[in-house]
Amino acid sequence: MADPFKNLVDMFEKSVKKHASQELFGTKRGGAWQWSTYQEIGDKVTALRGGLAAIGIKKGDCVAVVSNNREEWAILAYACYGLGAALVPMYEAQNPKEWAFIANDCSAVALVAGSGKVLETAKKLPEKVPSLKHVIGMELPKDDPDSFASLIEKGKSSPVDALDPEPKDTACLIYTSGTTGNPKGVILSHGNIVSNVNAVQHMLPIGVDDRSLSFLPWAHSFGHTCELHVMISRGASIALAEAVDKIVSNLAEVHPTLLFSVPRIFNRIYDGVNKQMTEKPAIIKSLFATGIRAATKKRKGESLTFGESIALPLARKIIFTKIVDKFGGRLKYAFSGGAALSREVAEFIDGLGITVYEGYGLTETSPIATANRPGAHKIGSVGKPIEDVKIVIDKTQTAPDAKDGEIVIYGPNIMQGYFNRDEENKAVFTEDRGFRTGDLGFVDDEGFLYITGRLKELYKLQNGKYVAPAPLEEKLKLSPLIANCMVYGDNQLFNVALVVPDFANLKDWAKEQGIDASSDAKLIEEPKVKEKLQAEVDHFAAEFKGFEEIKKVGLLPEDFTTENGMMTPSMKVKRRVVVERYKDKIDSLYAGAK
Repeated sequence: MADPFKNLVDMFEKSVKKHASQELFGTKRGGAWQWSTYQEIGDKVTALRGGLAAIGIKKGDCVAVVSNNREEWAILAYACYGLGAALVPMYEAQNPKEWAFIANDCSAVALVAGSGKVLETAKKLPEKVPSLKHVIGMELPKDDPDSFASLIEKGKSSPVDALDPEPKDTACLIYTSGTTGNPKGVILSHGNIVSNVNAVQHMLPIGVDDRSLSFLPWAHSFGHTCELHVMISRGASIALAEAVDKIVSNLAEVHPTLLFSVPRIFNRIYDGVNKQMTEKPAIIKSLFATGIRAATKKRKGESLTFGESIALPLARKIIFTKIVDKFGGRLKYAFSGGAALSREVAEFIDGLGITVYEGYGLTETSPIATANRPGAHKIGSVGKPIEDVKIVIDKTQTAPDAKDGEIVIYGPNIMQGYFNRDEENKAVFTEDRGFRTGDLGFVDDEGFLYITGRLKELYKLQNGKYVAPAPLEEKLKLSPLIANCMVYGDNQLFNVALVVPDFANLKDWAKEQGIDASSDAKLIEEPKVKEKLQAEVDHFAAEFKGFEEIKKVGLLPEDFTTENGMMTPSMKVKRRVVVERYKDKIDSLYAGAK
């Protein structure tokens, strides 16, 4: 069993010393992947720490960063930890108004910009953020005094020893996405985050031979802790994806063994493979379906029929291996978090020979609270509590006969609190320091946690039945014709769904039907298209309870995105914004209902 880390500085320095020559970060430059070692990154962290100290950054300061994942992001993070400064990460995709709000809220003294485009906007922020003394550009040349490179050079001649933070010292302020209102700064201490890292050391088989392809933003706690810190703690390597649309090609190039992702990416893989299968001969389609079914039964310990026992090795050799090869050929484990992964998708990925470990947590829990792992793995659940964490189900706010309730979490992973939000802290902490998650769930007889919805998303129909929309939406998104959707029915007679079609697949179907597919807006007004999408919803909602039935569907011409304000950077739908934007559409779906 590995010795526990005291703080993130301790973790990083031990890993650099132990894995000095091991590859750490891979970046594609000029068409080729170039790798930096642990020692090279460690040297840059030491130099940047000195450079930041030279411009006055000290213990207790907040340093903001607006950047996608890159080497400089991690170098900045570990340099800040060594100075006792709090890192405040933000997304390039966020509205600049939120950058200003967050920088102002935490009184950031410096902001580091990733791209040149971000830098140009960031240069205007000191006018709105009085505390902001330095705006630093990662891509500026070395001879520019405001460049990241110049700080590293400055630090080489004026090194500063790293501090040894106490467990309660702040490591970072991660601002929640804010589906309603302004973002809140979650104070995560060194002790909070390393409690997660230490727990993973005992749970998951990650080592120096492992590699991930990083595309989850490190500005989000899942990518921040579970990928960046955990991988570094184990001496593993991380390739940095070029862009979301390059993920599949990058996977084939860097041959990762691990994949950290949210359900949306796994859903795309599921949809893509199933679409390819529809174009294959009947015998291949049958072999694929039988192989997945047989693999699922075998994992559960169930007996295979004679036909299944023959089909499974054939499917693995002829089909599954080719699919896995497209993802680099070495994928062993897939870690899913951020939202519930549907059972169908999990069993599909697992059936291909890639073990899926789903976990659960929030930014406020650093983030891991529960996780599936070897020896305690049940698809459909989000696993058992990690080391030193306890789960309590509070049923005081749900229906009297419900088996689920609000999930309350206890443990060393619980945040220190929201920054400067005393009233909100009172609302989320129990008297004995449990954290009220706002999520609904239940624990089975074996101790596995299941997520059933979100308390604040829970709504009541006029018949008194409570509906949790998120799990229903995940089911509907399994349709290859549905890119996104939002289920609604607050105080209504029945549920409706606002559906964003997958226009690429929908247009293929429309052309087969002789329907004009030249315009997305016109396409969704076609009666046959409306009928087809309603039929898709009916099919994928077949297992819904009676009161969960989706009786009407409204088609939308655009997806929910961060750019149009309907999606948070962590890919959660801003329901209030969607309802306001499409109020007339929703009203029309209920017109005449009695």
